[in-house]
Amino acid sequence: MKHAYQALPLHGLDRGIHHARPKQQLPRRITIDDPALSVMTDLCQITAITIDLTTPLTKAVDLMIRRRVRILLVCDADDAILGVLTSRDIDSEKAARIIAKTGISRDELLVSDVMTLRPKLQVLMMEDVLGARIGDIIATLRQVSRQHALVLDTDPENDIAAVRGIFSLAEIGLRLGLNINRSQQPTTYAELEKAGATV
Repeated sequence: MKHAYQALPLHGLDRGIHHARPKQQLPRRITIDDPALSVMTDLCQITAITIDLTTPLTKAVDLMIRRRVRILLVCDADDAILGVLTSRDIDSEKAARIIAKTGISRDELLVSDVMTLRPKLQVLMMEDVLGARIGDIIATLRQVSRQHALVLDTDPENDIAAVRGIFSLAEIGLRLGLNINRSQQPTTYAELEKAGATV
């Protein structure tokens, strides 16, 4: 049976219109005993924010501010992960040492100058995360003195390993009701435990 299809009306696109971005729908209140998955950024639902090795560091900082994130995946042309760039990397003494040693200005620094390279990264396995609680993730991150953890999973369709998720200690702190300022010291485990107990 043939249908009569009708063309829809077309309209002009006004200046200044932006595109929509996916937003993870998470429960508003959490405790440290809630499932770890409830605070994991799932890259199957939210597009990973990536950057190139040769991007100027100032542009990377602008991207972090614009996208309201503290970690970027550094990828090659084939989207293979070469490392990560975190707010902690940017604020580290590494940049100052490079500037002092080479005489270049801060504006000349590249992502590759301060990023954390893949061989230095340690990841969580999805199979372990599935049974974990938020408190377990906090304990893990505090034990290694890190603000972020990547989660590795296997795609059931092709059996290829891929980074499936990201945990952020700052995000967990905010979800627990802590007001975390980027310019302050990283949130301590005790602060997170206290907030988790009172939420």
